[in-house]
Amino acid sequence: MIDHLVYATVHLARTVDELNSRFGIKLTPGGQHVGLGTRNFLADLGDNRYLEVIGPDPDQPTPGRPRPFGIDDLAESRLVTWAARVNDLDEAVRRARAAGYDPGPIVSMSRVSGDRVPLQWRMTLSPASGGLGGLVPFLIDWADASHPSHGAAPGMRLVSLLGFHPEITRIRRCLTALGEQLHLHQRPEPGLRAVLATPHGEAVLQ
Repeated sequence: MIDHLVYATVHLARTVDELNSRFGIKLTPGGQHVGLGTRNFLADLGDNRYLEVIGPDPDQPTPGRPRPFGIDDLAESRLVTWAARVNDLDEAVRRARAAGYDPGPIVSMSRVSGDRVPLQWRMTLSPASGGLGGLVPFLIDWADASHPSHGAAPGMRLVSLLGFHPEITRIRRCLTALGEQLHLHQRPEPGLRAVLATPHGEAVLQ
């Protein structure tokens, strides 16, 4: 089940301004990821799903490790991956490993939302390498926390999400192990393409 899409950028403020103008909405400040050197802005995509725009946080020092989602190495803003929501993260990881795919270690995360509400969640850390191109999602479990989509900027809807990869059989095998699905097309270069319904008409993120 799609939880959210991750759109990463090196220039967060500039990218948020560009997307606000393009979509016809105003992305909602999400909050800081303290220690990771990032912060995010959010937009509701309907059906308890949302868009996360994430980039370097100018109010934090440069972290001692790379920022998540390969942000430090991005040549341009792009849709880097997606998250799948589960109700029992430990069990979901156990099933995936038994089926032949390791989603990575489980970590506990927290941040304070834009309206000063503490949020806590658990998620898997997908392997940084492996050639999956961000098509296989990381898993996230919000437990009793209020879902970020509820306070995110309204007005948009996710129409479709497509994945492109040269080895779609391999991607399908990983997705099946997770119990997830994604429409896939075979192409030489991996990538994701989301079509969004916005107040300014359909928009494509990739």
